[in-house]
Parts: sequence; structure tokens; C-alpha cells
Amino acid sequence: MLSLKDIKKDYVVGDSTVSALKGVSIDFRENEFVSILGPSGCGKTTLLNIIGGLDRYTSGDLNINGKSTKDFKDCDWDSYRNHSIGFVFQSYNLIPHQTVLSNVELALTLSGVSKSERRERAVKALKQVGLGDQLHKKPNQMSGGQMQRVAIARALVNEPDILLADEPTGALDTETSVQIMELLKSISKDKLIIMVTHNPELAMKYSSRIIKLLDGKVIDDSDPLDKNVVEPIKKPEKEPTKADKKAAKKERKKLKTSMNFLTALSLSRNNLMTKKARTLLTSFAGSIGIIGIALILSISNGVQLYIDQVQSDTLSSYPLQITKTTASIGEIMNTMAKNHEDSANHDKDKVYSQNAMGEMINTLMEETKVNNLEKFKKYLDDNSDLKDLTSDVQYTYATTLNVFTESDSGVMQVNPSTLLEDMGYMSSTQMEAMSMSGSMGGMMGMGTDVWSEMIDNEELIDKQYDVIAGRLPEKYNEVVLVVDKNNEINDYVLYSLGLLDPSSLNGIVRRAMAGEDISVDSEQHVYTYDELLDLKFKVVPTPDFYKKKDGVWEDMTGDESYMKKAVANGTEISVVGILRPDEDASSASISGAIGYRHDLMTYLIDEVDNSEIVKEQIANPDIDVFTGLKFKTDENAADTDSSSETVSDSTADTESKADKTADNSDTDKKAGLVAGDSSMEIPEGMTEEQYKALMEQSGASDTGELADMGMNAMGSMDMSAIQGGDMSSLTETQKKYIASLSDEQLELMKQMLKEQSDTNADQLANSGKYSTSNYDNNMKTLGYSVVEDPDSINIYPVDFASKEKIIDIIDDYNDSVGEEDKIEYTDYVGLMMSSITSIINAIGYVLIAFVAISLVVSSIMIGIITYISVLERTKEIGILRSIGASKRDISRVFNAETVIVGFVAGALGIIISYLLTIPINMIIAHLTDVPIRASIPVSAAVVLIAISVCLTLIAGLFPSRVAAKKDPVIALRTE
Repeated sequence: MLSLKDIKKDYVVGDSTVSALKGVSIDFRENEFVSILGPSGCGKTTLLNIIGGLDRYTSGDLNINGKSTKDFKDCDWDSYRNHSIGFVFQSYNLIPHQTVLSNVELALTLSGVSKSERRERAVKALKQVGLGDQLHKKPNQMSGGQMQRVAIARALVNEPDILLADEPTGALDTETSVQIMELLKSISKDKLIIMVTHNPELAMKYSSRIIKLLDGKVIDDSDPLDKNVVEPIKKPEKEPTKADKKAAKKERKKLKTSMNFLTALSLSRNNLMTKKARTLLTSFAGSIGIIGIALILSISNGVQLYIDQVQSDTLSSYPLQITKTTASIGEIMNTMAKNHEDSANHDKDKVYSQNAMGEMINTLMEETKVNNLEKFKKYLDDNSDLKDLTSDVQYTYATTLNVFTESDSGVMQVNPSTLLEDMGYMSSTQMEAMSMSGSMGGMMGMGTDVWSEMIDNEELIDKQYDVIAGRLPEKYNEVVLVVDKNNEINDYVLYSLGLLDPSSLNGIVRRAMAGEDISVDSEQHVYTYDELLDLKFKVVPTPDFYKKKDGVWEDMTGDESYMKKAVANGTEISVVGILRPDEDASSASISGAIGYRHDLMTYLIDEVDNSEIVKEQIANPDIDVFTGLKFKTDENAADTDSSSETVSDSTADTESKADKTADNSDTDKKAGLVAGDSSMEIPEGMTEEQYKALMEQSGASDTGELADMGMNAMGSMDMSAIQGGDMSSLTETQKKYIASLSDEQLELMKQMLKEQSDTNADQLANSGKYSTSNYDNNMKTLGYSVVEDPDSINIYPVDFASKEKIIDIIDDYNDSVGEEDKIEYTDYVGLMMSSITSIINAIGYVLIAFVAISLVVSSIMIGIITYISVLERTKEIGILRSIGASKRDISRVFNAETVIVGFVAGALGIIISYLLTIPINMIIAHLTDVPIRASIPVSAAVVLIAISVCLTLIAGLFPSRVAAKKDPVIALRTE
């Protein structure tokens, strides 16, 4: 079973070599009780450690079950100690912070035995040594004899082949010694027990074989193996096959010991719990760096959240704007500066003129371009990344939002506002320019209009505003009123909305400049929420301002009666909510006092596109619907000279008049017939029967009177009203006359009017004169837009980082298209602000770098304390190695300890930091009005704990390696 062949063991001490064993050869039986006697220093313990695999022999061979150990690796020795050897030491060598049960279970843990089986076997072993009722005691709660019994139970639990006992009774009284020896003797019936002792009496009484050593040599063996037993002649061993080698390798792998990390954590946790105060102080010291970094991160996070809010709010007012016609101001300035430098190439003996105006005009023409927004819109709509980068992408159109209010005194235009013009503050041209500036993302304030489109992002609006009454709009015909943070509305808004009488301000600026005494209403007016929520407005599409007369469309905005009816027929808009900016909001996305939804504009575009005048203009792209004249084109531009405008040929003029007379003769007959004139001849194409029937329907008994009434009525009648079927504009006499007509007469009248209108339009179109407008201007005047082709695009980035990515998307688009389709955009925020986030981050990184030094220092301190723990637990290292723990297992135990300390330090640092943010926020709130709230992000807290664990683990690598390299024999001797 076990055979020692010429075992020698030398120790190098300084420059000399000491021989502890000098060629020891012993063969042991499978089950016997062997006692090794000899004076101190004779090599007894060294021999026992070599047999147990704790120490290595210098030369010779140790055969286990006929197998040489010369080629054993560390893992083989570990497996041998765990599965084949059980140690019983003089000083018991129990792990003090583990319970009796845990001490016994430990060897089974290394063997990979399941938890349930481990417990069952440990309890059985303890019962075998008489300690079945002492399972949960700690070693320091037991007597010496009981502790030695626990050690024996630990040695037996893995059912080893060999039990090695080093002075097992050396620390016990006589009675207890006898009990232990009796226990060992009973065990020797089934196992080989090798005991080292100084007590020859006990050896003689209980041992079946006594071996005596002196100066490293065997001087006596009471019962050597070859004395009574003749060993059979062994057959030569066969060369192992591949299958044998594979099976042997598999068996070695199966017997390989390994401590899982949970066991290592348990051992380290129990050890740390015995030193709670030191562990907490160590963890607190390690947490100082974590606290510093966590507080910096919490403040940085609060500042970053505030900056993000500012960015979101700011960028909701200052988007990336792309207009249909644009010019890069930066490029214009650069080009002009370059041209100026190039032109300054002359002597300085005279004064020279500088062509600044010419250069400016030329540069403006060169740098101004038309963006293809239809193509770019499709590109944006197809880009899936844009949604996460933007709060909204807003498409604006040239369609004018005409808003009116109705009152007993008439109608008033609310939007576009004409208040400043009525006051005499500026001209209509200036008003239009200011209104345009007001729509450019808020760059120049609110402009003149108090109505603005809301950003299509309800979440952002919820962050920026509080709904103090009502709700947010849900339909296209619902709007909200926006007050300021003090629940006040600017009186300009009140006058513009008609809540105050704007007529009191008419011409007030001109009168003031003329020196007149003027007075302005300075009283503070108060409105209830319900009063404001009752506000109603009417939206009127621009085409409804025009009425067709004599073949052309006439602007009716000067006709008060017409405008009343147009406004009455408009779309009603209701105020459904009142918003107030949130106290923490640094900017607001609604630039006006009235916010409307985007779908109001799409509704209006649809109304405009389906209007009669727009359809007519689209159907006749070469004719001006407002004048009936042709548009000037390159082909007919040559006909606009004076000779073409006046026809001088008298013959041609005569023929033209004759043709006109001939063309109108039939119309005159129809007009007279409709009027009831019986003297009129039957018009061409009408039979006598049809003529008589019409006369009878018109009252032929008094045709003269009816004819006079009809002619008088038609003389002042609005013929377009008859064509459109709208009789509301007719007088009572005219309505009576129309009612007297038969269906045939009324139809004839409409036919006549259409023919007359077409004739007038044809005469105008062929008059030789041309319209001063063009097709595009007319469509713009009518507010015509195509949803797929916006007038401008406003892109609202989520933050500055997103803005840079959006710019990259635009650059990618420009790289993928031709020069004519490249997009020019205006980045207002880029012109106004620098990268604040980068600065804040840089400051944060610098502070963290400084604090990280303390974190590193505390980690080094933890490493030092771990090394102290290694020194304190040296004996535990020896115990673990004696029951089969590998060097890696020892490293794992101390790595687990550093992990626990690191985790506790990190968690403690986060908890303390969270508590410290409370007074920090109170101080910030007291000292500043900036809504910064220090808070540690959950993700940052997790990362900091992980960093703490990693740093302490790294700091503990060196001590754990030192622990792993400790000689188990020396470790066991440590007290």
C-alpha cells in the first residue's frame, strides 16, 4: 500500500545543508497502528509530513499503491492529501471562526461533495467520535479532548486510507489521552494509522508496530512488513495503452480538489466577522475615495441634469433651421473678408474707393441658394436614428394662419397681428420682416405674432410647462394660452387677442411723435381661468378672402360685410388649456401666447389646396387669376413693348369691335329674355315653343313692367353671387326678382354670366398686356403649400451631443447628393454657445482624478491589511493545505476576503454619499437659485461598488499570492 524507498530529506540553512532523513525505507500494511518513536530532531515529523504530502523528499521514492510519486505535480499531491490522508495534530489545528460542523465539512467541500451529502457525512463522523450533540459550537467553546475528537472526525470524514497523527495526546491530560488512543486503536482495524509520539508507554500499549528513528535513520522496526510476509513475485507491468492513460487521466481529474468561490467567501466572511470593528474601520477607510468620487458624481450629475434640461429647453427654442432659400452668414463674411484682402493691392500714396456694396451684393447672390427640402424631408422621414436624437422635427409652410375674433362691432384680425402697424410703429413691410424673424426659432424674440406652433413632443411640454387650467390640446381646432411664471399676460398679447380694445392704440405712435398728449390704459386687468377658457377664434383660409367677379378674383378684405360672412364661416378654434412655464425650466418651446397643434396647419393646407381659386390657378398656370392677364415668360417677353400694348391698325380695331358685337349679340338676347323683355327676338338655337313657354312663366300679361323691374334689378346685381349660389349679398328687391324666375330662366342667367366671364377673361388674356406677378407669387399669396415640400424644416435636438450627430446626418446626406441638392442650414445655438457639457465633464474628470488618488491609496491600505490578515491566518493556510486545498484555493480564500472588504467599502461609501447629498442639496438651494439637485445615478453607484471591489481585489492579489506560496509545514507550526 505505502512504501518508502531510500527517502532522504535535506534542508539548506544558510551556507550549510542539514540532512533530516538519511535514506529511510519502510513498507506499511493496509491496516495497522504504527508508532514512530525517537528523540526531538530525529526526523519523526519530517517523515510524517513527507508521507502526508505536505513536504517533498529530496531523493528516494514514495510509492502509493505501487505507484511512484516522483512525477507528482502539486495538484496530484493536493488530491492525495484530500482523498488518501487524514491529519490529526497535537494542537488540533481547527479553524477558530468556523463551527465544529463546518470544520469537519471543509475537507468534503474541497472534494466537491454535494451540500446534503456533506452534512450527512460530517454529522456521522462527529457522532462516531462522540460529538453528535456539539455540531454548532465554536472550537473555543470546547475542551482539549473535544477539539481533538473534532480533529479526528475531520480526518475521518473523507474516508482516507491513511491517518497521520502528530503527537495527538501531547496537549491532553492522561484520562483524555487514553480516550483518544482507544479511539485511534479502534480506527486502526480498518485503516493505516501512523502516529508520531514521545510517549513510549502509550506506543507500547496501543500500537501494533513501533518504528524508532535516530538522526534521520530507522534504527528499529518491531514488525517490518518483510519479516513475516513473503512478498509474491510481481509480474512485469505492461506498457499502459491509450485507453489506460485516458482512464487514469479521467480518474485524476475526478479526484482533483477545488474550493468553489462561495466556500472561499464563507470562510473569509466568518473570519471577518470575528474582527467586526477592524473590518468596518478598514471598509470605511476604503470608502473615503468612493465617497469623494460619489459626491463629485452626484453634484456633476445634478449639474448635468440641469444642463440637459437647459439644453433641451434651449434647443426647443433654437433648432437647427433649414429654409427653402438660405444664405450662410459665415460664408458671406469670410468671402467678403477674403475679397477685401485681395483687393488691397495698391500703393498708399492716394485714397482709393472700396467696392464694398458691389462685393456684398455679388457675395449675397453667390452664397444664397435654394434648398431642395422635398428631397431632404423624405431623407429625414426615412432616417430611423433621427427619432432618438430629436425632440421633434417641425415642418413649416408658407400657408398663412389667418385668425379672427368676432364681436358686435365687427371682426378683428388676430393673426398675423397688425397691432404695431395700426399704432404707426412700423410699415407693413417691416411688419412682415419682423413676423418672419419671429418664426426663425425664437432668434429675435416673439416677433409680431402671438400665435405659434407647439412642438410635437408632449413629454417635453410637460417638463417645460404646468397646466394650471384645462388641458393640453388634442384636436386640430384646440389651442392653449400661455402665461408667464407670475400668471401674467403681456398687454401686447391682450390687445392682439382683442381682450383689450386695440382701436384705442390706432396711430398712437404717430400722434406721440407729433407732440400730442396721449394716454394708454395702464390698469391691471384680471381674468378668471373660465373667462380665458371661453375664448373662441375663427381661422379663415386665405382663398376665402377672394371673390370672383367678371372672370377675375377680387380681394374682398376691404369689404366689411363680406369679411363678416367669411369669418362667420371659418373654422372655430377653442382655448382648452392655460399653461405656465415650470419654475425649473430655463427656456420655453412655445414662443407665442397661443400655442396650436401642427395638425391645424395641415388642416389649413388641405383647405387651401382644395379651394376653387387655387384649383383654377393650378389649371391655368400661365394666367393670373387676379387680373386675367398672362404671366410674362421668356417666350412672350418681347411682346411687352409699347407697340404691342396699343393696337394702331384701325382696320384691325374695327374688325375686333365687330367680332365683339357679334359675339355678344346672343348674350344680349338672353339677358333681355331673362329680364322679361318681350320685344327681344328669339335667340338663335331656341324654338318658338320654348320662347312662348318662358314668356308664360315670366307673366306675359304684364311683360313691360316685368321687363323694367328685371333690367333695374340686374343693373346692380352681384352676378358672382348667382353663379356661386350665395344669395345673402343681394337686396330684397333682387332676391324677389330671382324668386320670380323660372328654373329655365335662372339656368339661362347662369349660363349667360359664365359666358360673359369667360369672354372677359379671354379678352384680358389676349389683350397684349401681361401680369406684373408670376405663378409662384400668386400661389404664395393664396397660401398654397404641398405637405411633402415644406417651406422650412426645424430640427430640435435632444441635447448638444445629439445636435452634433444630427449635423453628421446632414453632412452624410450632403455627401450622398449632387451639388444642386446639398443642404445649407442655420445652427443658432452653435453661433451662440460653446460646448458647456465638455467643460463640465472636463472639470468633473479632473476632480475625479484627484479623488481617485485617495481611492488608490485606500486600496493599497486594504492590500496591506489583507497581508496582515495573511500573517494572522497563516496557520489556517497550513490547515487548509493539509486537508487538500491547492495553492489556487488559498489565493481564492484571500481574494474572497478582499472582495468582501471592497464590496462593504463601496456600499458604505454609496450609503454615506446618499446621506451627504441631503445637506448638500440644502446648501445649494440656500446659496443659489439654480435648480441643481445632487443625486447619485443608480448605474454610477453600481459601477463605483464594482470599482471598489476590483481595486481591492487587485490590491489583494499580492497578499493572496504570498499566502498561496507559504510552506504548509511552516504554516502549521505558526501560532
